[in-house]
Amino acid sequence: MSDEAVQSLLGGFVSSIRAVLPVRAVWVHGSLALGDFVLGRSDFDLVAVLESPVVDPAPLTAVHRDLIKASPLAAKLHCTYVPVETLDDPSLRHPTFAQGRYFDRPVSPVARRELSLGDLSLFGPPPSELLPATTDLALAEFIRKDLRDFWYPTTAKRTRWYTDIWVDLGMVTVARAATTLRDGRLITKQAALRELPALGAPLDVVQDIVKRRYDGAGSSPWSPWRLRRGKQTRTYIRTTIDSLLA
Repeated sequence: MSDEAVQSLLGGFVSSIRAVLPVRAVWVHGSLALGDFVLGRSDFDLVAVLESPVVDPAPLTAVHRDLIKASPLAAKLHCTYVPVETLDDPSLRHPTFAQGRYFDRPVSPVARRELSLGDLSLFGPPPSELLPATTDLALAEFIRKDLRDFWYPTTAKRTRWYTDIWVDLGMVTVARAATTLRDGRLITKQAALRELPALGAPLDVVQDIVKRRYDGAGSSPWSPWRLRRGKQTRTYIRTTIDSLLA
């Protein structure tokens, strides 16, 4: 896919969603906002700011599904729909379409910090004009809770660590968390991978992620390597979380 295809997808999404919802702004966070976007692998992470709450999710769901039918790239376009008057409360859950389905989720402090750092708007005023700042304390508290309540228990679920997505996301998450808890910075996935060796991560696992994410290498077939990689990753993440939360 070309840059033109990306621009066409994003422009078509904005036009389509504005036709069915009272949109104040459409913002970008994640890899696309922070300069770490990899076409075909990264998601398009968006937040639509609305003048009023979603009453009927059917029209927004139809927009996403129609876009997916028109372009496979649209399957990676995820958007959370937030009424403008609730932007100051990060605990609230909002209508979201992601991973091919509709559900509710909050706009986390990490996503809010990404929005502020990128300050990128596809339509309407940018985040700097509407979004309250996320404090370093709120960001650190969220990260610690996420590590303690989600990632640490997840390391006990052995089979999911045989898959690429859990290995990649888990390793990147702990590296980003370590950096933010150390000095308040929010770094990209690519920067997180560069940090991992200094944080004591298993080098063969880091190299595996880099080759698949940035060098276009295919995933290794089911083999003893996947079993070994899964065990190394689970052990490393669990040990690192223990250290970060101590």
